[in-house]
Amino acid sequence: MAAFVGALSGTPLRTAAAARAPAAVSVRPRRVGPLPARRAARAALRMAADAGGDGAAGDAGSDAGAGAGATATAPPPPAAADGETFQFQAEVSRVMKLIINSLYSNKEIFARELVSNASDACDKKRFLSLTDGGAASETDFFIRVKADGDAKTITIEDNGIGMTKQELIANLGSIATSGTAKFAEALGESAKTDDVTLIGQFGVGFYAAFLVADHVTVVSRSATAASSPTYTWTSDSESSYTISEGDGGVPLEGDSGTRITLHVKSGSMELLENHRLGDLLRRYSEFIAFPIYAWETSTEMVDEPDGEEKNEDGTQKMKKVPTTVSGWAQVNKLKPLWMRRPREVEEEDYNEFYKTLAKDALAPMAHSHFAVEGDVEFRAVLFTPSMLPYELQQNMFDEAGRMLKLYVKRVFISDKFEEFVPRWLCFVRGVVDSEDLPLNVSREILQQSRVLRIISKRLVRKCVDMFKEIAGREDQADYTKFWSQFGRYLKAGIIDDSDYAEELAGLTRWYSSASGDDVTSFGEYVGRMKEGQSEIYYVTGSSKAAAASAPAMEKLRSAGYEVLYLTEAIDEISIQSLSTIKMKLAVDSDAGKAGEEGTLKLVDVAKESFKMPSEADKSDQDKAKDEAAAAELTDVTAYLQTLLTKTVAKVTLSERLTESPSAIVQSDFGVSPTMERYMRENSATGSSDMEQYLSTARTLEINPDHPIVLSLKAKLSADKDGDASTEQLGTLLYDLALLTGGYNLADTAGFASRVSKLVSSAVGAPAPPAAAAAPKEDPPAAASESKAIDPEVV
Repeated sequence: MAAFVGALSGTPLRTAAAARAPAAVSVRPRRVGPLPARRAARAALRMAADAGGDGAAGDAGSDAGAGAGATATAPPPPAAADGETFQFQAEVSRVMKLIINSLYSNKEIFARELVSNASDACDKKRFLSLTDGGAASETDFFIRVKADGDAKTITIEDNGIGMTKQELIANLGSIATSGTAKFAEALGESAKTDDVTLIGQFGVGFYAAFLVADHVTVVSRSATAASSPTYTWTSDSESSYTISEGDGGVPLEGDSGTRITLHVKSGSMELLENHRLGDLLRRYSEFIAFPIYAWETSTEMVDEPDGEEKNEDGTQKMKKVPTTVSGWAQVNKLKPLWMRRPREVEEEDYNEFYKTLAKDALAPMAHSHFAVEGDVEFRAVLFTPSMLPYELQQNMFDEAGRMLKLYVKRVFISDKFEEFVPRWLCFVRGVVDSEDLPLNVSREILQQSRVLRIISKRLVRKCVDMFKEIAGREDQADYTKFWSQFGRYLKAGIIDDSDYAEELAGLTRWYSSASGDDVTSFGEYVGRMKEGQSEIYYVTGSSKAAAASAPAMEKLRSAGYEVLYLTEAIDEISIQSLSTIKMKLAVDSDAGKAGEEGTLKLVDVAKESFKMPSEADKSDQDKAKDEAAAAELTDVTAYLQTLLTKTVAKVTLSERLTESPSAIVQSDFGVSPTMERYMRENSATGSSDMEQYLSTARTLEINPDHPIVLSLKAKLSADKDGDASTEQLGTLLYDLALLTGGYNLADTAGFASRVSKLVSSAVGAPAPPAAAAAPKEDPPAAASESKAIDPEVV
């Protein structure tokens, strides 16, 4: 039932069997096909007519033969020499039910299929008028859609090619018989020219009507035969259909065309609202070449006489009265901008097209308009929004936020193909129109193929180039705004897409110890590197302020080295995915000479394995001094190791601390405090397992010159095993490392108690009640030590 009559071509993306005309052929505006193509087309029409009219209706499909019974069979071929050969048979009514109930996942598709077939019928008629020397244009045709709530019907009418009786039988009575495919076959090589574009493929699209209707009536009059009568075809989608002469008392508006009337079934009554049909038409058929009209009702204010009152000049006084007005309104006024050459499109045209397409009040930040030809052909126009779409503000990968629309022959297919572009580009808006995409019969599922991979790679390439164009603008405010809105997506791209990781890394921006309130790029960081520096340093934190105060970077900061601040979990993952980055060097170092390209390692300064740049140049005297300091604090590190055995893997002296008493650093396989929080929130295992894993990766580093550490050393010198105050001081040292490092403090009550005791002791206040049960400490020693460490605690 080829949906609508005579479509010259069914859309490679429509799942609806083709329209009503022999194979639907779409003709490019302002061009008539080369003479061989036109001759081939007419020959194809004649061949199709001789074969029973199948070619005149494009893709169709339904029961085989007029009044077909329950089973359809074909004459068997001659039997093979070594046995009998049989033809497959089908239970027509069951096949119909399978097609109607299983082929499509969304019943709204019926509007796309039937309107696409109507468009093909108009295209076919226009093509014939051009080959006959006429000058028909898109505006000479119409497609009208109207719902009647009282009669419970939806009517779709066009003034296209129409169908004869034989064509009704052949095209609406043969399941999966595609007139378009036969027409393309007859055209041969001519079908591959720019002037003939075939749409239909499968021959089942007309059956989408039965998704919403339990009874369908088709009234059609053909333009291919002089004084052709009007015929009415009716079916209830079971095993038969009826054809009679006449129009049922309602004549067609044009000299030819088709009117389909759907008697809507009980489960689809919501479609009887004309505004709902208008929305469907705008969604699926907004860029069809021929005018599509929907019946719309609106309220307008009109002037009426206000009784007998007169104006000062003696004229009748009028008043505004609301009046309901109904009529046809065109729903596809927006032209397919991507079909035009980029040089023909003004900036304002792009802005208006984007606003309509994306339903956005703001103009886009950038656009990319291109066409690809060769083994795979498609056209596209892509936009970068000025603001992050609302749907993505709560969930950065929300499917509802995707709006890269896929079209075939200007017929909308879907905007939910995850395979089409990677998820990190879900914020990009635009249109892709291709004839080469491999879809399933319902045209709702995009199949994996080489074609898909080629298109996807080209789209990603163009998107990255578009972002580079924004970054290269003289006014950097544009890119600063872009980064604030979409920076997280580029970081996700580094993680997800290794092919573009290096390029995306060059587009990233970070806060740093030298950038102040602005962000900086890797290139700018490299330009400020110190002589001999061969690594890029970074530190993690829950915020810019937290990262700036991280104890792990104190010595680097005092030595004048710049450190990048990573403030989100995705920052750390993306940097670890990169590991290294190739940049043009500004200074000589182990990575290469200045002016040359070198590979720089990205280093977390809070890792246990991190070494200060100056450590390699240490003299033997300095090394001996360090060894002596370590020997003096052996008791301290051993005591802390025993005290904190359940929370840290080991305790060592620090080379990176200058101000803080202690710091938590991670092993090379450990994670930052930001990542720890992320892992806890997303862990599927118990918290005890998680804590055990995290504790084995932590190392407590202590500052050998800090007063708290020296006080602890003095306590242990007096009492090697330590007392309650020693334990309190050692635990506080660990608590401070957790807090300044941005880690979660599990025992907040214990920490508050320890601080309270120290403060009370320092100011001479009575000890808190809980302290009464604790072992009695030596008052003189405790007092002196408390005074020594009190400033640090406060």
